[in-house]
Amino acid sequence: QVQLVESGGGLVQAGGSLRLSCIASGRTFSSYQMGWFRQAPGKEREFVAGIGWTRGITYYNSVKGRFTISRDNAKNTVYLQMNSLKPEDTAVYYCAAATIGHDYNYWGQGTQVTVSS
Repeated sequence: QVQLVESGGGLVQAGGSLRLSCIASGRTFSSYQMGWFRQAPGKEREFVAGIGWTRGITYYNSVKGRFTISRDNAKNTVYLQMNSLKPEDTAVYYCAAATIGHDYNYWGQGTQVTVSS
């Protein structure tokens, strides 16, 4: 069982920055594929960014160049640095983990990010 706890959400003006953190339980964190997803009101959850155990990284097109995902395996933590935030980035952001052989199968409780115009 893997538990994920996000933090770092909040209210920020357009153009501002936030850094989300997600701490994971488990002794094999370094083997997990980690990702960030988001869900805006009335919309489906969408992929934002992912980082693999080999540190291969992928981003959703609309956040490329603005968001950076990273991980610190010594701290069992994955980060999402969000710069140049836009009102359309407003959503609940979820951290997710994919253990070996699975799609994302563990989820955090989510953290709210609100970007005002």
